[in-house]
Amino acid sequence: MAGVMQKFILASMIMWVAPMAILYGFNHHIIPGSGQLSSSSQTLLSGFLAVISVNLVIVFYIIMAMKEPANRESQPDPAFLAEAKASINQSATTTSNPDAQSRDKVE
Repeated sequence: MAGVMQKFILASMIMWVAPMAILYGFNHHIIPGSGQLSSSSQTLLSGFLAVISVNLVIVFYIIMAMKEPANRESQPDPAFLAEAKASINQSATTTSNPDAQSRDKVE
């Protein structure tokens, strides 16, 4: 379970950082060739690449999730099972003995 949460947190952080880094790189001309573009082209290209980066992170997250072993079945808590079985057995004995219920009623 901890591995799943770590993957989720990592993917969430990358989904936030990647588009911001792309937008920052285009706005501050860190990415080569971005200074030669017009302002509107720069905005459109940086926005398009930011959206693509988020979609790539989502695809990689889905691939990682698909590679998780599917045969890991969680087992219920043994204490809970014991209590549930005792409760079922207790209710079964009270419903099978109708005289016990009629003795409790006083009219």
